[in-house]
Amino acid sequence: MRIIFMGTPDFAVASLDALIRSGKEVVAVVTAPDKPAGRGQKLQQSAVKQYAVEHQLPVLQPVKLKNETFLEELKAFKADLQVVVAFRMLPAVVWDMPSKGTINLHGSLLPQYRGAAPINWAIINGEKETGVTTFFLQHEIDTGNILFAEKVAIGDDETAGDVHDKLMLTGADLVVKTVTAIENNNYQEKPQDEILDEEGKALDTKHAPKIFKETCLIDWSKPVNDVYNHIRGLSPYPAAYTHLDGKTLKVYSATRELSKPDVEAGQYETDGKSFLKFACTDGYIALETIQLEGKKRIGIAEFLRGYRL
Repeated sequence: MRIIFMGTPDFAVASLDALIRSGKEVVAVVTAPDKPAGRGQKLQQSAVKQYAVEHQLPVLQPVKLKNETFLEELKAFKADLQVVVAFRMLPAVVWDMPSKGTINLHGSLLPQYRGAAPINWAIINGEKETGVTTFFLQHEIDTGNILFAEKVAIGDDETAGDVHDKLMLTGADLVVKTVTAIENNNYQEKPQDEILDEEGKALDTKHAPKIFKETCLIDWSKPVNDVYNHIRGLSPYPAAYTHLDGKTLKVYSATRELSKPDVEAGQYETDGKSFLKFACTDGYIALETIQLEGKKRIGIAEFLRGYRL
């Protein structure tokens, strides 16, 4: 079965590697165009392109997915199936091209957390588990018929980065399982609107929209656990932030303290040496790893040694 793989970041590389290692016939890779990055603004290849080049796989990097030249190149590979992992939204002319369709790996248990940032929002919302789902692409984003899903626990102190890495590996295995099932015509599709909760009722769907800068601002008027989940759900990227002396202060890790605050929500307490904690409605968030605007990322003790509050 001839496969075209579509993806861009590290998350996608694990699935591509799993397909190659399992002996699947990946005939080409589609990824994002090279982009300037760093101080020198040198062109940077995507993680998927780097892997594809190392393994001598043909690479397509269309700027526009409806470009006629790209569509002709894609068609020439005569793929039976397309596998999409962490890529962009595809037009119907692309996802409908292979005879066996196009499957996508999504970083949540669909139909929950459809959207661009499923890992972040699951943690921000305090979920205890998430997972990965494979499904066939159709017109509306993340709504296609489900093929397989695998649950993954979210630890109380795990960050988006931690869960990302777990889902990346679990997802890679699920992609191979799904491709093998399609290859052997041994699968069943399940419409997402038929997925019910534990009581047999329709799910109260939770969404995972794109993360914007305003999403990342910490609201200290919320309970400690909500603020804590917000911080770890945005760590290490793009990172939750607050303001200190008029400057942006990113927070990568923190601990929580449930106790009646001595100051109003949003105000901080510090000994100037070892701790800096902000009050919430029902306790404190003690900062651990931070980055002040224009400075490097450091631990709180090192920060306090060099910054007078």
